[in-house]
Amino acid sequence: MGLFDFLKHDKKKQQEQTEQQAAAAGAGAVPPTHSDMGSKYTDAAAATKAAAERMAAPAPPRAAAAPKPAAMPPKAGTGQTRPHPGPAEPSDLSAAHKAVPVPPKPAPAAKKRTYTVKPGDSLSAIARRELGNEARWRELYALNRGVIGANPDLIHPGQVLTLPS
Repeated sequence: MGLFDFLKHDKKKQQEQTEQQAAAAGAGAVPPTHSDMGSKYTDAAAATKAAAERMAAPAPPRAAAAPKPAAMPPKAGTGQTRPHPGPAEPSDLSAAHKAVPVPPKPAPAAKKRTYTVKPGDSLSAIARRELGNEARWRELYALNRGVIGANPDLIHPGQVLTLPS
């Protein structure tokens, strides 16, 4: 038996059951339950229909504040301006009324360390001496780009550099 033969056979079987149900209903007998029908498709169709009815049903009324009248846009050529809407008020169902965790306060700002450039200094020498690693000169430059300028090789004695922590 092929796939299409199986489907045809299933359809015929379903029609026969429907006819038997109609005959039994006409004789006053109790209609068979879904488990008596033996058709897996009937249960799925009933479940789909029930879900569609639930989705189509109107939502239950919610306790909310009375709706505010919408501001009408001004008519063209009247010279009226549209009133500026006030801040939105959260409804009882929105997440805006729930407590929002407050971010932790930053630790008290440590006193920024600075370094005054001396004759013969370079960013890598300052990084090695003050930060312990001369490879951190890029970090030092990025932090002080406004003081140093576009050329990291050109620093002048007397410039005050902020050291990274």
